Amino acid sequence: MHDLPLAARLTRFRASVARRQAPRVAEVPGGLAVLDDEFPLSHEHNQLLLTEPKLAPDDLPALADELFAHLPHRRLALLDGTLTAAYADVLTRAGYAREDEVVMVQLAGPYGRRLRAWMPEAGPEVLRQLVARRPRRLAGADDVRFLASYAENGEIASWADLYLDRAAGIAQTEDVVTAEAHLGHGHGGAVLATALHLAAGAGCRTRFLVADAADWPREWYRRRGYRVVGASSGFVRTG
Repeated sequence: MHDLPLAARLTRFRASVARRQAPRVAEVPGGLAVLDDEFPLSHEHNQLLLTEPKLAPDDLPALADELFAHLPHRRLALLDGTLTAAYADVLTRAGYAREDEVVMVQLAGPYGRRLRAWMPEAGPEVLRQLVARRPRRLAGADDVRFLASYAENGEIASWADLYLDRAAGIAQTEDVVTAEAHLGHGHGGAVLATALHLAAGAGCRTRFLVADAADWPREWYRRRGYRVVGASSGFVRTG
């Protein structure tokens, strides 16, 4: 695996994290579908992930409809940025909304309330599943850590997930979030620094995360030593 280009290694790692969490997996040409009947409203745990362009573009919407016929949503993750050009047009025509991401590598050198602020339109069952699904992430890698920074009053101010694969030498930091009341007090930076310290201690020389291509955290990560090495896209349709 170490002989693969970095972008390919990270793509495989992200697919592996999704696979290991999933109670059910369906193999598809060039990727896999993950399904979780316990959390049917979680897009993260019910989606189609593609890593290679083996599927004919015109077949993709129908395949998603077949795999997720029992769900109110369809989510497709194109984990390699080169796949976007192959599949974006057909997915847009099929009614999917596009979400672009960047994959950033670090160079050497309270959850429910936050969800409610981000998703004011979400119903109580959606929010319940998004909170309750978190233990599922413990299966994403051989070593998974939930990190947190606490405010002086003992409240969790910022948190993140850390996936460590010592054999591959890769660590992924995911869902770096700071509660709105504690923004600007250094808690997010403390959590990220802890994740990088633990990754280095585990021998993971490649340390990466995925960020929204158009949102401000991308620049925040850049100032902390991350650089863009790849891209990916998600396509979502509901209703």
